[in-house]
Amino acid sequence: MNKNVKKVASLTLAISLLSSPLAGQAIAKMPAKHKSKVNLRIMETTDIHTNLLNFDYYKNAASENVGLAKTATLVKTAREDLKYSQNSVLVDNGDLIQGTPLGTYKAKIAPLKDGEVHPAIAAMNLMDYDMATLGNHEFNYGLDFLAETYDDANFPFVNANVYVDDHDNNPKNDVNKYTPYKIVKKFVRDEYGRPKLLKIGYIGFVPPQINEWDKSHLDGKVITKNIIESAEKFIPQMKKKGADIIIAQAHSGFNGSETNTEDVIYALSKVKGINALTFSHTHKIFPAADEKSLDSLFKDAKGNVLPGVENAKGTINGVPAVQAGYGGGSLGLIDLTLQQDRGRWKVVSSQSSVRSAAAVKPDEKVVKTVKNAHEATIKYVNTPIGSTTDDIHSFFALVQDDPSVQVVTNAQKWYVEKYISLNKPEYKDLPILSVGAPFKAGRNGVGEFTEIQKGPLTIRSAGDLYLYDNTLKALKVKGSVVKEWLEMSAGKFKTIDPNKTETQELLDAGFPVYNFDVIDGVNYQVDVTKAPKYDKNGAVINADSNRIVNLSYDGKAVDPNQDFIVVTNNYRAGGGGNFPGVKGSEYVVDSADENRQILMDYITEMKEITPTADNNWSIAPISGNANVTFLSSPNGQKYTSETGKIQYTNKTDANGFGIYSIDLK
Repeated sequence: MNKNVKKVASLTLAISLLSSPLAGQAIAKMPAKHKSKVNLRIMETTDIHTNLLNFDYYKNAASENVGLAKTATLVKTAREDLKYSQNSVLVDNGDLIQGTPLGTYKAKIAPLKDGEVHPAIAAMNLMDYDMATLGNHEFNYGLDFLAETYDDANFPFVNANVYVDDHDNNPKNDVNKYTPYKIVKKFVRDEYGRPKLLKIGYIGFVPPQINEWDKSHLDGKVITKNIIESAEKFIPQMKKKGADIIIAQAHSGFNGSETNTEDVIYALSKVKGINALTFSHTHKIFPAADEKSLDSLFKDAKGNVLPGVENAKGTINGVPAVQAGYGGGSLGLIDLTLQQDRGRWKVVSSQSSVRSAAAVKPDEKVVKTVKNAHEATIKYVNTPIGSTTDDIHSFFALVQDDPSVQVVTNAQKWYVEKYISLNKPEYKDLPILSVGAPFKAGRNGVGEFTEIQKGPLTIRSAGDLYLYDNTLKALKVKGSVVKEWLEMSAGKFKTIDPNKTETQELLDAGFPVYNFDVIDGVNYQVDVTKAPKYDKNGAVINADSNRIVNLSYDGKAVDPNQDFIVVTNNYRAGGGGNFPGVKGSEYVVDSADENRQILMDYITEMKEITPTADNNWSIAPISGNANVTFLSSPNGQKYTSETGKIQYTNKTDANGFGIYSIDLK
């Protein structure tokens, strides 16, 4: 049945119930001063990243921790709860259409045709979503592809902070690109089974940085405004237009900052009028199973939970909130109790929770719906492109120079060398440095590491090495910027006390792995006994600290005024991660070619690669007998003999990560 038809049927049923004799009898039994209560369940999916099935395209095997088809089973169960059987809504918080080879396949290889339904949208139509919002990755393939994807949805989406670029520099006449908010009438039942009308307001937000990260697609077409300012503009309008409750769907993360414009949830929770908050972007879980399991993003430097965060209830500054992690591995729930008083509804109690999909079976209807796209993707990613003489893995990429990063930086440098030779010979004498990061180093769980066996390489292998649909950029920067770039990256390490004999963790889990940039072409060491100069948001926290030591190029100390060409991607060049001195640098190469495609072309031309790290960076040796550990997959233990300094302790943490010791003497 068409969703609009269902809504009309629901409305007709509600009206008939209101006028029925049974309804009249129920009302007669109500106490004279009874205030009606309604239970409302908000279900959230987010950061699906085209993980539609419980399958890992990089490992070519099942993966029980992802899959919208599995989340669909959780949704069914959550709807069957008698308390919420007619009193639930399902929302998606963005980053839906990019992230796996399936997303790439439908956007680049066999792109959507007019009238063709994207498999992600087809699955969501089956699941009967009520509302969606856009994530930053929705813009990776351009505005036309975004429009073609969502025009087949049987559900609306909202976004309040993306505007049409009218080029007149007058913010007062700017027009929203998308519907900023919607107020949807929904009939629910109160505690006595009587139908009640709720006007639910939905409003959505995306990080303003999309204009920088996807500049090639968005420049001159749209502008993006501050999330908090947009909320303060539209939420009073929603109240004035009769919204009984307001659900803010923010594709934004939590980091405790009041000023960060990418991860604004802490500040957004303080905006008056928001009754529930679904958030996303950082791939974290909120609320956690217990306070001890709460991610470090929700804690201060001393490990204390930030003021206003109530993990047990799942509230932030008193506002019910939920974040459902990544890839369809969980379903977020906000259960509200609403009370009507003098014609107005207010939240009198709430409980947020997250349900794991790991142990449930996928919904067979969803599986069947996406089967053709899934099988076509598998065929695509198994296309051969070359071979490798040795295994490639990322188990130790955060603690030592690593072949999985080196292969990527070699390919990027190869591309830029050819580009400059053919197109910009005036830059031919400048040294070229190449930046890479270990994208698959456990960010989304213990299963997310690269491990490619020696032998044939396929398109799947390239996707395993380069996870994102980034495009290549090369910047001209000074040696001083290279130094501070590396200082920012060094924030991944905690400060180690060389005189302390108790166990010390080396890696800061709150620092994103995709911001741990390795710069090949220079040599350097990281002194982890010194405090980090920058925090994870790029703010200076220890101005006099310098962790990067022995920084050299071609055997000589790097001159702060020396010019370098640094190869990176559109995310970093556009300011992603707030790396000091990077944004605003001169572009030498502003390419539309994807870094991953460049990697594939490199492997194809080389035919056979030898994945060897050149050891251009390392952690500086420290004195004393410090007992230093780090987390990685237990599967990495078979590679410890390669280093001589890393040992597996045969222990794991609560999330299944293996605990390794590393000798820094």
